[in-house]
Amino acid sequence: MIKKISGVIVGYAIFVISSILLFQLSGKNPHQEVEIGFKIITLIYGAVFSIISGFVVQLIAKSKNLKLNYILAFIIAGFATFSLIKASGSHWTQLFAILIFAPISILGGFLYLKKQLGGNKI
Repeated sequence: MIKKISGVIVGYAIFVISSILLFQLSGKNPHQEVEIGFKIITLIYGAVFSIISGFVVQLIAKSKNLKLNYILAFIIAGFATFSLIKASGSHWTQLFAILIFAPISILGGFLYLKKQLGGNKI
């Protein structure tokens, strides 16, 4: 049980810390409108770190199914929804998190399980 909880916490931390770093290093405000090029970079960057987050959940938890990845996706989407409701300004980052990053984090778990199970029984 500790491994499962730790896996989800670490997976979420990877997602959040990578997001914070992107905006801190770029000097962009996630609640303001930005140029399309930066949105594309954010989309790719966020997708990669979402996959890594989902992969790490499984790496730590050693689960045999995707339940924990669904929990991670729910947490990512839940906090993004809360931010969407409470924050002012542009909401493009929250929409990316809800519609793209949360679901794609499940892919990270799928890739880990596929690797561990040799592509069978997923």
